[in-house]
Amino acid sequence: MSTSQTTSAPFTDLVNLASRLLGAGVVATNEDTFAEAENLLVAKPAEFRPHTFGHKGQIMDGWESKRRRGVSAEQPHPTDEDHDWTIVRLGVGGVIRGVIVDTAHFTGNYPDSGSVQAASIPGIPSVEELEAAEWVDLVPRTALQGDTAHEFAVANETRFTHVRLNIWPDGGVARLRVHGEVLPDPRDLDGLTFDLAAQEFGGVAEAASDRYFSSPHNLNSPGRATVMGEGWETRRRRDKANDWVQIALAGGGEVLAAEVDTTHFVANAPGWADLVGYDASNGGDPSTDADGWFEILPRTRLQPDTRHRLRLPGGRTVTHVRINVYPDGGLARLRLTGRLTEAGSAALALRWFNALPAAEAEAALTEAGLNPAEATGLTAARPLADAAATTAAVAALQPTDGPDGEQSSRRRSAIWRLLGI
Repeated sequence: MSTSQTTSAPFTDLVNLASRLLGAGVVATNEDTFAEAENLLVAKPAEFRPHTFGHKGQIMDGWESKRRRGVSAEQPHPTDEDHDWTIVRLGVGGVIRGVIVDTAHFTGNYPDSGSVQAASIPGIPSVEELEAAEWVDLVPRTALQGDTAHEFAVANETRFTHVRLNIWPDGGVARLRVHGEVLPDPRDLDGLTFDLAAQEFGGVAEAASDRYFSSPHNLNSPGRATVMGEGWETRRRRDKANDWVQIALAGGGEVLAAEVDTTHFVANAPGWADLVGYDASNGGDPSTDADGWFEILPRTRLQPDTRHRLRLPGGRTVTHVRINVYPDGGLARLRLTGRLTEAGSAALALRWFNALPAAEAEAALTEAGLNPAEATGLTAARPLADAAATTAAVAALQPTDGPDGEQSSRRRSAIWRLLGI
């Protein structure tokens, strides 16, 4: 029996950027005759049903390419350069902290070795643009084993939008997971009201009192829960305390409404819930500063199997929200509708800009109004720590035409449009 689904690396607790719920998809592959590359992204663990044959052989729950052959009877084996590959568009761009290449149930037909590469490609690129992109090695070519979940930690602070799985020379991989931190393009969120807690915008369920039956990460997952198991559920309390989940929001913002969803929780919904907020914009640690929390929603009665839509007063900047449930039970989803503050938007934009590949950062600056020389100079000054550092870096750019005062004003205007500095 496969043990490939047992994982322990810390990065596995982060969001799977290659989740189809977030919008990930297989956009290109060179070969998947035996089993479709789309299987790599299936959410549930791979299954195996022995002696289940289709027109092309044993049906495998994964991606499997046909056997490679050499060019002639004298050279029957493929060369060392011959290999198969699949390109996956991540559901959202982000910083990748680790990947899992899982060969579950592939025992006599797994690849000899594999690698994982990543690229940042803005917009909606064609297959030709993907193949021509600059790919960076996240996991160098490494020997693989059959029926094994290979966990690879990644140390790269760049924001990526696509990954490429390469296998040598051929064979099958059941699942690909890409865990990391969501880092949205701030230009897509500028001026909008959205769910500040949502995974797709960078919200993270970073702590919980209990995760016995299911994960707190389900609370801010995309879409509606279809069964109770897709929510967050605690064990039954036998003391006088209560359970809670703490969520770091996409950025500092004003929370205007909440949806506390107990759908599918019929006999085990909490009796009550409240929301408290914390503002870490100017420092402070919500996990240790108990006095820094303030009320957003007073304790409110909940009903089973119900979506509770609640207007909130707003007016205060919030970077973290904790939902307390009394005394225990389960929630399907928590939505926190709001908008980023100017400072929250600027902080998100700066994180995004610092994480872009150099060429993409320069292109964003020129699009905002800087000339190529200025864009190159400001990109080279990264990482920019805060608004003051960004302003200083802009001031340090040498004027290339016109009076210095006009240049300075134009540069600051361009940076403000892009980064809100």
